[in-house]
Amino acid sequence: MKAGIVGLPNVGKSTLFNCLSNAKAQSANFPFCTIEPNIGVVNVPDSRLQKLEKLVNPERVMPATVEIVDIAGLVKGASKGEGLGNKFLANIRETDAIIHVLRCFDDDNIIHVDEGIDPVRDKGTIDVELQLKDLEAIEKRLEKVKKASRTGDKEATKEFDTLTKVVNGLEGFNSVRSIELSDDEREYLKPLQLLTDKPILYVCNVDDASAVSGNAYVDAVKEAVKDENAEIIILAVATEADITELEEYEERQMFLEDLGLKEPGASKLIRAAYRLLNLQTYFTAGIKEVRAWTINIGDTAPQAAGVIHTDFEKGFIRAEVIKYEDYVLYGTEAKVRDAGKLGVEGKEYVVQDGDMINFRFNV
Repeated sequence: MKAGIVGLPNVGKSTLFNCLSNAKAQSANFPFCTIEPNIGVVNVPDSRLQKLEKLVNPERVMPATVEIVDIAGLVKGASKGEGLGNKFLANIRETDAIIHVLRCFDDDNIIHVDEGIDPVRDKGTIDVELQLKDLEAIEKRLEKVKKASRTGDKEATKEFDTLTKVVNGLEGFNSVRSIELSDDEREYLKPLQLLTDKPILYVCNVDDASAVSGNAYVDAVKEAVKDENAEIIILAVATEADITELEEYEERQMFLEDLGLKEPGASKLIRAAYRLLNLQTYFTAGIKEVRAWTINIGDTAPQAAGVIHTDFEKGFIRAEVIKYEDYVLYGTEAKVRDAGKLGVEGKEYVVQDGDMINFRFNV
């Protein structure tokens, strides 16, 4: 599962990527600094792991991860190939969610591809390019479905009606995620991997003074996206990059406190991206390893077991489940058992975020 960072050139995408990942992207004050997408695997901050490490004292701790892709800056005309647009749009299609960076600060020393700072205009520029690309993909599919629907094929007729509804929405400058569709209708769209149907997180890149409460630019973005199913976070990206360069934890905390922040914005963003991808965490804990495993929200116990190894899913017998809160309260698995707080669950059990699980299987 991966999230792609998008936006106009020179809004802070690569700087943000550097905050999130050890893979250092090139960042510079000119458009198209990023040509190939940079990919980084980022640990998901989770204070529960630290608590478990103290209780279990394992040989190693393995956090959950998210893959972040830094995609080159899009420009007006990208859907027609401007600025290597087709290549960059293809990179977005391969991601599961979008992190859209918007410039929400003034600085005469940093070039903007359009005159003046206007994050709502910038958002609109990107939206239109993605919408046009989605229209292109749907219209190709419509041609095929139209022929089948004319023969009386009921399924083809339903798909034709759904695609027509989406075309009308896109032509009205609405992203697919904001078009009202039933679950059945959305099934027809899945094979198309539409760009504007992907879940989205808007990152308002601000100056230091606006890092806590935002500014007028951020307020304008909030108003512009209020009807979208989207999240917004505020980050002073350049300052966050400076903080990540500090080696000492105490130095980083002092820097954050000076800004009025409790934790690095990068941590907030990674957790937001994790939620955006509809992911959650369960834990396994033993002397060898305490580990956070990433699964989809709604996965059953056998599906969760399959993340460790496919044999665990094939030969699943049962899952022994301890709630994280109970483990912390009692301190050891033995004490949890004695207190009657260990649950034995079968194939239908839907795993909850924070569950600690031992799987029993037979291959």
